[in-house]
Amino acid sequence: MEKLKISPTKSNLLSTKSSLELAEEGYELLDKKRNVLIKEMMERIDEAKEIQSQINQYFYNAYEALQIVDITQGIKTVEEIAAGIDLIDNLKIRTYSVMGVEIPEVEELSEEISPHYSFYKTNLALDRAYKNFQRVVYLISRLAEIETSVYRLAASIKKTQKRANALDNILIPRYKNTVKFIEERLEEKEREEFFRMKLLKEKL
Repeated sequence: MEKLKISPTKSNLLSTKSSLELAEEGYELLDKKRNVLIKEMMERIDEAKEIQSQINQYFYNAYEALQIVDITQGIKTVEEIAAGIDLIDNLKIRTYSVMGVEIPEVEELSEEISPHYSFYKTNLALDRAYKNFQRVVYLISRLAEIETSVYRLAASIKKTQKRANALDNILIPRYKNTVKFIEERLEEKEREEFFRMKLLKEKL
């Protein structure tokens, strides 16, 4: 490591001390920034853990709903109802996909189809499963955003730590050594001057 080459003058001593103070202040600021970033990253990690817990719960809810679903019976019931749709004015049937399966759904009820309890039980369970899976999809996207944020924070922490280490391990010690060197040389000059003046007085 190359030493700072500064001549031993009072002006240079003050300048070096000022630079040392700035370096120490810079280290403190970087250390505070690093701590803030670490705190933020830990908060993101805690948030991710909470979201993962929610995802697990929604998956469980969806699975629980699918356990009571009879998709085959539900589709058969709707097909039977659809065959007599001309006789039922307020019946509307639409389809939506659950786990890649097209599921029919009755949008409006009527007295003619209300006795089909097994179908409505199936339909409600499918709808519950569908909503839970939709929530899982949203939470997974949120989890991906948090993961990206954590990676960025980790990179910033590493960069800040590297700068702080450079100040703490390299620049600050160099300035301290230079201050010590200048102070020692100035003291030597003062002693030399003192003895020179003393000798002059004795000669006089």
